[in-house]
Amino acid sequence: MIGVYDYTVVLTYLSTISGVIGIIIATTGIGHPYCGTLFLMISGLLDGFDGKVARTKRNRSDFEKRFGVQIDSLSDLICFGVLPASIGLAQLRCSGRLIDLGRGVEKPDNFALLLLLISIAAFYVLSALVRLAYFNSTEDERAEEAKIKGKEYFTGMPVTAAALVFPLTLVLHWFIAKVDLTIFYFWLLFIMGLLFVANFKVPKPNKKQFAAMIVIGLCELVGVLLILFG
Repeated sequence: MIGVYDYTVVLTYLSTISGVIGIIIATTGIGHPYCGTLFLMISGLLDGFDGKVARTKRNRSDFEKRFGVQIDSLSDLICFGVLPASIGLAQLRCSGRLIDLGRGVEKPDNFALLLLLISIAAFYVLSALVRLAYFNSTEDERAEEAKIKGKEYFTGMPVTAAALVFPLTLVLHWFIAKVDLTIFYFWLLFIMGLLFVANFKVPKPNKKQFAAMIVIGLCELVGVLLILFG
């Protein structure tokens, strides 16, 4: 069989499976968009540790390293590119804005708005795709820069930030029931898409910052679980 199947890529594969399940739940109507959000956060948690697990294998071949980089980016596109856009469309469905399209109405009253929001979702996915392709293409340059400066940087906002940003928006949407944040969610998709491809430097988080992000993510996870099962 082609590919790599040892423990160094298990978390990446599990993250991908979680992302696919989230997309299916969000787009088919078998679950609430918050179910999709739960799987987004699971993918984010798994992605946070997959690189650390991979680096514990000291005798990784060059092929295994290259494969790990590529498979991680492909997984990120699914989990943090397509899934957040799918959650937004699911939120549109639950808010009733997609009902007219679902009934086959030729041109619903909110057709222009729906077209804009769907275009934003597509732009977000494309931005994530471009960013991840750029990230892979500049791997050697980034490694050389890290040796010179002694610190690693990202160019643009990492797509994995989606696992923290969008769940927070949906948790606020739930607890601030009088305010419909559905449209805001799509503007946030647009802003995040721009940040993915913007040319600015973001320092790679250190251990304390990484731990803080994990704590924030766990707090959001508790909020989503309370919404779903509370």
